[in-house]
Amino acid sequence: MTDRAPSRILSLLGCRHPLVLAGMGGVARSELVAAVSEAGGFGFLGMVREPPALIRREVEAVRRRGIERFGVNIIPAATDRLLLEQQVDTILELEVPAVALFWDFDAALVRRLTDAGICVVYQVGSAAEAAAARDAGAAIVIAQGCEAGGHVRGTIPLARLLPDVVAAVDIPVLAAGGLARGDDLVTATALGAEGVVLGTALMAAEESFAHQYHKQRLLLAAASDTLLTDTFHINWPIGARVRVLSSAVAAGERGPDAPDRRVVIGEEDGRPIYLFSTDSPLRSMTGDFESMALYAGTGVGSISAIRPAADIIGALLAEADTAPIGAAAARDAANELASPVCYIGEMSGAYVGQLEAGEIAEEMTKLLGELQALLRNVAGHEVARNAPPFGPRSKALARWLAGLASAWPQSVAASQHIEAVGAGILQDHLGRLIPRLPDNDLRTGLSELRAWINDTCDQPQPQAPTPEPA
Repeated sequence: MTDRAPSRILSLLGCRHPLVLAGMGGVARSELVAAVSEAGGFGFLGMVREPPALIRREVEAVRRRGIERFGVNIIPAATDRLLLEQQVDTILELEVPAVALFWDFDAALVRRLTDAGICVVYQVGSAAEAAAARDAGAAIVIAQGCEAGGHVRGTIPLARLLPDVVAAVDIPVLAAGGLARGDDLVTATALGAEGVVLGTALMAAEESFAHQYHKQRLLLAAASDTLLTDTFHINWPIGARVRVLSSAVAAGERGPDAPDRRVVIGEEDGRPIYLFSTDSPLRSMTGDFESMALYAGTGVGSISAIRPAADIIGALLAEADTAPIGAAAARDAANELASPVCYIGEMSGAYVGQLEAGEIAEEMTKLLGELQALLRNVAGHEVARNAPPFGPRSKALARWLAGLASAWPQSVAASQHIEAVGAGILQDHLGRLIPRLPDNDLRTGLSELRAWINDTCDQPQPQAPTPEPA
């Protein structure tokens, strides 16, 4: 992944790696943001409905660590208008570099922030929302699949949403929803994202402000233990769904909410925490944590220990750098092909029936386009309810694509968007191409790819990315 680092995201956010900490309300405080930033990622402070004094305190704490590139996440739809205005005034006064927005679209706020030179990042649940955010001046959009933990905007699985959003806008797109591993970064990038947003994976970090009870529950959970529900609704617009871990409250066993007899289940600095509220357990809280909103995305099954954020990020990047053997071989061959002396002989390639270097580049452009289209097709068919966003075939195919693309970056840039490709089309193309290649590692690598597709990829009919409730 290192040699494919998306420069637009890195430049806009000012980070070394295309990994972004989600602005999780309450959880993403200065300690976690600083740790993620020091590890090369980018962090958003989760300041949803928080008072200006706390925003100021947390921003100053991040800056005391020597970090200047970070952001603040606020959500207008879930915030009293007077408090929202105070939050925005504080953000402008502090000259925060980036602001993340979510839920109902607020074009006027986007323009106000961008006019002040702030990089606006908008999280969306549809391609239409992405286009609206782009038109209003957002610099980056986050495509949030329904696998995400916490509040979920749309109903579309990430594998189907992400390609649609990438096609709809010409600004960088980050992927979010159930992402926790290096394979997720590789696959999201292969589907067009320029980076990923990590929530649940970093909630389990030592520096997270989540309560230890919540972190321990994450360690014990699998993707199938999560569910989408509108049970936790106090402080948010009616009907807003959240993805949480299963509990008696999430299952509806505590009965319906009755506003005239609110039940207190906890406390934070004298503030009551009510049953059915959107508050999740934090270090600063006491109470019945099991009855609170235990947010978790479908990537929760990948969490095996509570570790420093730097270790989580380091492990993810190391996993992402592992490419298939065949793809690595193809990359080495591409480097050889770039040096004319390797193939200059008494007879040209055309004379012996082999492709010349320029012809190979043209074939690779077409091949990479077909691989991208096949990946979209396979990923869309692997979607499953209450499961991580990408299946095993998608992840393996994405690794092949990443390995070949790192060897042929010009072909990636030139490859045309192909709407749909089945495995059979790609098999036929490889069958015609491989015999005309020089007998080198590129030929070997593509032969291994053809065998892998034959063994693991059936030939599903192209599927449109229609919404599917999780």
